[in-house]
Amino acid sequence: MNRPRVLVTGGSGFTGGAVLPLLRAADVRVRVLTHRRPTGHGPGTEVVEGDLTDPATVRGLCDGVDRVLHLASYVGRDEERCEAVNVGGTRNLVEEARRAGVSGFVQLGTAAVYGDGPFRETAEGAEEPRPVSPASRSRLAAERPVLAAGGAVLRPWLVYGTGDRWVLPALLRMVRALPSGLPERGSAMLSLTEVGGLAAALTGLAVSTPPRRAAGVLHACPPHPVSLRELVAAAHRQLGLPLVRGDQPFARAREELLAAGCDPHLLDLFGVDHWFDGSRLRALTPHAPATGLAAGLAAHADWYRAHLF
Repeated sequence: MNRPRVLVTGGSGFTGGAVLPLLRAADVRVRVLTHRRPTGHGPGTEVVEGDLTDPATVRGLCDGVDRVLHLASYVGRDEERCEAVNVGGTRNLVEEARRAGVSGFVQLGTAAVYGDGPFRETAEGAEEPRPVSPASRSRLAAERPVLAAGGAVLRPWLVYGTGDRWVLPALLRMVRALPSGLPERGSAMLSLTEVGGLAAALTGLAVSTPPRRAAGVLHACPPHPVSLRELVAAAHRQLGLPLVRGDQPFARAREELLAAGCDPHLLDLFGVDHWFDGSRLRALTPHAPATGLAAGLAAHADWYRAHLF
C-alpha cells in the first residue's frame, strides 16, 4: 500500500512544530511549504519553497498530495497583510488542492472568531461569529473557501505549551498588573488546549479520519474548562508565576491594568467565559485534546522556565 502524502503549511510555527513529528511517526510522507522561516528536515520530509499569496508559486504544490494540513496564518494587526495571507493565501491553496484532486483539507482556525464573549459550553453553530480584530476577521473569512470545499476547520481557544510566545506571557503581564486581585474572584471559565493534544487532533484528522466525516467546524478544546483562578494557581505552582490572592470587580481590574500601562483587552481574553464544547471532535477521533492543565503545564514547564521570565 502506498504511504499517503500530507502537505503542511506553517510547519515552522508553534503548532506546526508539534505536528511534524507526529506525522513522521504516523509513517506518512510529508511535504512542507516554507516561506521565510526554515523548517526542520526529517525522514520522509520534502521541503518546498513558496508563498501562498503568490498563485504562481502555489501551482503544483498539491500534485501527488492526499491531504492538506493548513496551519499557516498571520495574526498581526496589519489589515492588508491579514487579507493577503489569511484570506487570499487560503483561497489560493484551496483552489490548488481542488485542481490536484486532494481528498481532504484540514485548516487550523481559532475560536477568537466568535468575539469577546461570554461563551459557556458553546457548541459549533450555537453562536454567530463576531470577530473584533483584523486577524480574527480575516481568519473567519479564510474558513469560507475551506468549508465550501468540504474541508474541516479546527477552532481552539487558548493554546499553550512549548513554543508559546503569547498565552502564558500574556497571563504573566496581566497578573503582574493586578496586585489588588483577579476580576470577579477569577471565576471566568476558559478552554485551554495543550499544543500536543491539538497537534494529535490535527494529525488524526489529516491521516486517519474520512474527510466527509470531519467536514465542518470543530472545537479543538478539552472536555473540562478551568477557571482563571485555577489557571493562575497552576501557573504559580508549576512555573513560578505570581500568585494573585485578592478579588476585585471587573471594572476596577480594567482600571488597574490601564494604570499599569497594560492592554485591558487581556481581561476580555482571561477574565470572561470562553468555554467551548469539543464533543464533536472527540466523537470523530480518539486523539482529540484531553490533557488537563496540571499535566500540560508540567510537560512544558522546563521550556517555560527557560523562556518566560
